[in-house]
Amino acid sequence: MPPAEFHAFGPSHTAVLGICAVLFIVMFRLRQVGLPAAVWLERTLGALLLLCWPLTLLMHWRLGSLSLDRGGLPFHFCDVAGMASGLVLLTRHRLAAEIAYFFGLAGTLQGLITPNLFFDFPDPRFVTFFLLHGGVVVSALHAVTALGCSPRQGAVPRMICVTLAYAAFAALINKALGTNFGFLCHKPDQASLMDSLGPWPWYIGSMVILCGVFYSVLNAPFALTRRRQR
Repeated sequence: MPPAEFHAFGPSHTAVLGICAVLFIVMFRLRQVGLPAAVWLERTLGALLLLCWPLTLLMHWRLGSLSLDRGGLPFHFCDVAGMASGLVLLTRHRLAAEIAYFFGLAGTLQGLITPNLFFDFPDPRFVTFFLLHGGVVVSALHAVTALGCSPRQGAVPRMICVTLAYAAFAALINKALGTNFGFLCHKPDQASLMDSLGPWPWYIGSMVILCGVFYSVLNAPFALTRRRQR
């Protein structure tokens, strides 16, 4: 029997969004009261995020849907956010925390809300997709609210440089392998914010500008806090 078709904001998608909200609240509260379960949850989610690419590769291989940019290589924007999120939950690395926060909330959150996905629950592709995208968003929020890993001074220009470096790397990989990492060659098949950013290649420039805007907005609460403290 063919897998059920995914529909954005259908029952399964809505359930995932609810689970992400509950998980964030539970993790925040456990860390706030200092229960050992907080560390266990952080380590478990961190390990799952670091294992997400190998699990996705194995899953696509078993289902016969493996390709270089569909599980074969971990070079999508959200893959980078996922590895950074796993690292920050396990080590509290500050640069990883910034990548998880800015990549996660400026990019992966878009994927969580408007998924580029065709298979509904209980298909394994549904599970690994939302493990990555939901896990990144929850981890990014948890890092800056409960773990004290807020963006540091100069975070916005630093993250713009990281984003441009990622885009340059992804473009080289796409040119060499014929892939579409970072959606630099064409837009996602499903409806997304990119649809309103113009045709290729102009939407790439629009995304760079939006990154600067989103990063500035995401950094604003922490910049204001530092200013008040001074």
